[in-house]
Amino acid sequence: MRMNKLIGFTLFALIGFSTIVGCRKKEDTIAIVIVRNDANEAVSGATVKLKAQSSVVGQPTEINTDVFPMTATSNSSGQATFNFNDVYQLGQAGVAVLSIEVVSGTSTGIGVIKVEQEETTEEVVFITP
Repeated sequence: MRMNKLIGFTLFALIGFSTIVGCRKKEDTIAIVIVRNDANEAVSGATVKLKAQSSVVGQPTEINTDVFPMTATSNSSGQATFNFNDVYQLGQAGVAVLSIEVVSGTSTGIGVIKVEQEETTEEVVFITP
C-alpha cells in the first residue's frame, strides 16, 4: 500500500513538473533597423521596408508572404521597429532572412537582416543621396 502511494505521488509530481516546464511563455521576436546617413547621423522619418527573400536563388520564398512587405518609419533615433510575435511560432527553427529597403527623400539604402526567434535583432543601414 505504501509503495502505491509513493508511485502515485511520483507520477503526480512528474506530470506537474512537465506541465510547468512545457508551458513556457514565448519571448518577443523584434527586428530593429537603424537608419544613418553618410555622416553617421540618425535619420528620422525614413521609410523602412522589409521584404521576404528566398534562401535559394531562383526559388520562391518559404516564408508567409501575407505579412510581407512590412513597412515602418524611423523615429528620432533613426530606429524602425518591427514586431514578429505573430509571425514566429514556438518550435519554429528560425524566423526569416529579409531584405531591407530604406528611402528618405532622395536618399536610399539597402541591407539584409536575419531575424532570430525570441531575440531582438538590430541592423544598421546607411543611406546615400
